[in-house]
Amino acid sequence: MRDFFSLERWLPGLVALLQYQRAWLLPDVRAGFSVAAVALPVAIAYAELTGVGAIVGLYSCILPMMVYALFGTSRQLIVGPDAATCAVIAAVVAPLAAGDATRHWQLVMTMTAMTGFWCLLASRFKLGVFADFLSRPILMGLLNGVAITIMVGQLSKILGFTFDERYLIERIMSGTNYLARTHLPTLAMSLFTLLILLLSKRYRPGWPSSMVAMVATAALVWAGHLGQFGIDTLGTIGSGLPAFQMPEFPPGLLRELVLPALNLAMVSFVSMMLTARSFAAKNGYEIDADKEFRALGMANLASAVSQGFAISGADSRTAVNDANGGKSQLVSIIAAIIIGFIAFYLTSPLQYIPTAALGVVLVMASISLLDLKGLWALKDSDRAAFWLALITFISVLTMGVIPGITLAVLLGLFQFLRNVMRPTDQLLGMDDEGVVRTLGDNEQAKAIPGVLVYRFNSPLTYFNAPYFKRRVLALLVQDPHSPQCLVVDAVACFTHQDISVMSMVGELHRELKRRGIHMVMAGRHGQLSHWFRQAGIRVGDEGIILCPDMYQALRMTRCYREPLFKDDDVVESTTNAILSQWPKDDALPDSARLTLPCEQEASTTQA
Repeated sequence: MRDFFSLERWLPGLVALLQYQRAWLLPDVRAGFSVAAVALPVAIAYAELTGVGAIVGLYSCILPMMVYALFGTSRQLIVGPDAATCAVIAAVVAPLAAGDATRHWQLVMTMTAMTGFWCLLASRFKLGVFADFLSRPILMGLLNGVAITIMVGQLSKILGFTFDERYLIERIMSGTNYLARTHLPTLAMSLFTLLILLLSKRYRPGWPSSMVAMVATAALVWAGHLGQFGIDTLGTIGSGLPAFQMPEFPPGLLRELVLPALNLAMVSFVSMMLTARSFAAKNGYEIDADKEFRALGMANLASAVSQGFAISGADSRTAVNDANGGKSQLVSIIAAIIIGFIAFYLTSPLQYIPTAALGVVLVMASISLLDLKGLWALKDSDRAAFWLALITFISVLTMGVIPGITLAVLLGLFQFLRNVMRPTDQLLGMDDEGVVRTLGDNEQAKAIPGVLVYRFNSPLTYFNAPYFKRRVLALLVQDPHSPQCLVVDAVACFTHQDISVMSMVGELHRELKRRGIHMVMAGRHGQLSHWFRQAGIRVGDEGIILCPDMYQALRMTRCYREPLFKDDDVVESTTNAILSQWPKDDALPDSARLTLPCEQEASTTQA
């Protein structure tokens, strides 16, 4: 009960801050200002991508960053608006809002709250394993597709026109018509922004290039009164605390947000965990996936309460934090305070920022997500992973972000089910030193005459139990030595009790007994003994033989050697020659001591 109410369980970030070291203060302050300088322009740009006002992007940084600092277990991770997250929200909400700006904002907040709820629910049921659910190839295809979708979508702001089509393929097919509608002053502003970004990264790589570009373009618009040339800007931006508003839309729209919010929670969490784990490994500490799920859920709920949109782990801002020596989550609190001060008191200069500059910043941010070279490299290293990544990539481009994410989740599920339903298996033998090895082409290990040693590389459950039985019977028929004893590596496959598996084992044992073949289980002696007796399966000399480990199981087969091999002295001598190679020194662990149970009993009595 005391552990249940402990701060470590519910507020691990706060516990870490209470153990703060004074030497961390200066690097944390420096990193906090650097993160704020990068997060501010990016938040405004992602607000435009989401389809809400610029101030909403700032709201989405302040409270969520503070909440994560209290609930998160990562010391370096910075949460905030993310390109993939914003693209998902825009794809879902825009059709439902039907051009109504207020409804659009309210739907965004509602979807953000639903995302936070799904994360909290997943944390409650300890589903942090979902961090590994979307494999790296699938996530690679997803992020590449999202990056290209964002880049094409921002061309309208960069070139100064408005897309009439909603989907990517239609926009690309009508590309020549749109190029003819290019607004030259807007294009010039975009090129100027790109020049500032490139020069800043080239000559001042330590500076926040996005902030430099925003300041330069806003100053140019203000000084040159460029609004008269038709260059769009953010315009007047409100300031102060967000005004709480209740959703005012038909309740039926909530049904349209449930599954997209679940997809968004999944993608946000997987993306965040990839970033958090990489920086945790770099700095030498561990993070808790279930607590991270809760922290992400609380941060999203905080964003919804503060009238913001869904957030995730921000890899670029986390990298800035780490590069500036950030040691703790105090960096997030400092950056949130700076952004909050600007949102409450200094929003007037933001009205001069041109939307073309925001489009260029988003395109440059999307380029960091783009890794087509890495995707293509999978073709040579892992062809199955390459096809998974390619299918996800093409799906996002052709069907849209949400269907692409749904397909990515299904592909991950199907990949898992395929590996579990039809896993790899192995036949085992022994080398000249008596070590159990996999039989293969290297000929180091040799099969034990008269004994088939089998390993099934997946947990046995109801949907792969029939396959296990078919494989065992097929291998027994194919073995040229006509095995009289089957040894199954139970450690690898008997991981949980399943009534269908127990039924299959009983059927297999009866079939083997009819053929005169003994069935031996190696490993999980106590569990299997309990499970088999519950299922009514006989254990012992007249039933399935249970041994504590593989070496004892192979040694046990010698107890049945005479009735098995009495007509084949050659096979018996060969078996004895192999078994005699096993080491017997007392330095070996119990699992590797190659003595019969009767010999163990005798030695115990003598002792």
